[in-house]
Amino acid sequence: MIGTIIIYLGLAFVFIGVIGIYRFKNFYTRALVASKVDTVGYITLIIGIIVKSGLNAFSLKVLLILSISLLINPLVTHSVVRSAKISGYKSGKE
Repeated sequence: MIGTIIIYLGLAFVFIGVIGIYRFKNFYTRALVASKVDTVGYITLIIGIIVKSGLNAFSLKVLLILSISLLINPLVTHSVVRSAKISGYKSGKE
């Protein structure tokens, strides 16, 4: 029951975050907010899955996937935004 509540909380984070992304007009702020929403929602969902399944080999595999994702997500966001900046991409009211 607690795991299901945590999963629904993670889905709520993602849903509210996606709505919040549309409030920003600039590409760079949207990329930042999307990265944060993705990370917070993903962590909450994974924790809910771990709580729901209990501590076993599956949970360790999910924790490994979570740790890899937490390392890769900021790097990917940084490289996308940096390549847009280097290429001279302008969006929104700059």
